[in-house]
Amino acid sequence: MLSRILSAAILGIDAYQVEVEVDIALGLPAFSTVGLPEGAVKESKDRVKAAIKNAGYEYPERRITVNLAPADIKKEGSLFDLPIAIGILSASGIIKPDKLKEYFIVGELSLDGRIKPIRGSLPMALAAKNQNVKGLLLPVDNTAEAAVVRGIEAIGVRDLGEVVDFLNKQLSLTPSQIDLNSLFVKTEEYPKDFNEVKGQEHVKRALEIAAAGGHNVLMIGPPGSGKTMLSRRLPSILPPMTLDEALEATKVHSVLGLLGESRFLITTRPFRSPHHTISDAGLIGGGTFPKPGEVSLAHHGVLFLDELPEFRKNVLEVMRQPMEDGKVTIARASTSLTFPAQFMLVAAMNPWPCGTLH
Repeated sequence: MLSRILSAAILGIDAYQVEVEVDIALGLPAFSTVGLPEGAVKESKDRVKAAIKNAGYEYPERRITVNLAPADIKKEGSLFDLPIAIGILSASGIIKPDKLKEYFIVGELSLDGRIKPIRGSLPMALAAKNQNVKGLLLPVDNTAEAAVVRGIEAIGVRDLGEVVDFLNKQLSLTPSQIDLNSLFVKTEEYPKDFNEVKGQEHVKRALEIAAAGGHNVLMIGPPGSGKTMLSRRLPSILPPMTLDEALEATKVHSVLGLLGESRFLITTRPFRSPHHTISDAGLIGGGTFPKPGEVSLAHHGVLFLDELPEFRKNVLEVMRQPMEDGKVTIARASTSLTFPAQFMLVAAMNPWPCGTLH
């Protein structure tokens, strides 16, 4: 039998629809995954088999073929565990197909059937909305992040049995609801406030002008003069973030797994301070599967480069495109990805290699 499950995958900082097709045929027991799966996706067969058995369902000892469409884009991550398991149970006749086309299904399975958190639930919720599906079934720990998107149902699930009962209409689950207005009010406080700075009137005036106009800043002074202290408090005098800015910044942090359970929407201006030993790929992004770098994590916020002369020349050279265009384009043989990088650059340095002019 054949079943089709709607799911999603991350490409850059955006998500796209993936159709998980599962076919169970007669023949010697085998499990084959096609559609350019990477390591974690290939390993899902062992997690899925154990999860189905330990959740109390019968695993079909037949030839199972899983196709991840579109098949010309590489798939990575463990988020296909749950849709593959649901596809196998649906093809086996355990799950009714009525509600399968209404939801995107994503999640990583543990061996006992529990559903573990994933990365990128916010972009996936946006993709589900764009595809006009009813909602998204995802790990309960990621529900609040996906619920930020209005117009779809973000339903959190804890284990495989819960998903099966919900799809068979034997269990009712309530979609998560988030009050965005109260969320912005509660989280608009910065841990370090510009109001705490006493003295340094000329520097504070310069930073206020820079913050008002979005200008970049270079501070030169001896150690202990307050360069880092002032820079860390600069985000607190920047304009409040809008919802669109918050969503853009959150997408970057979401795909990198940097959102905690209590912080599912970036509502304060980001502040990033990479060490001077950072590589060019770490600063602007890159890798086999291109990921955002520090300039994208500082999107709509402040990027602070302390000890500017200590940064390698090739690292500083790659800053030209993001500073001019507000975005970074990472080109690979198979794909080209663009990451947002609109930030305020603040750099600090000593007036002399020894630290002072003496």
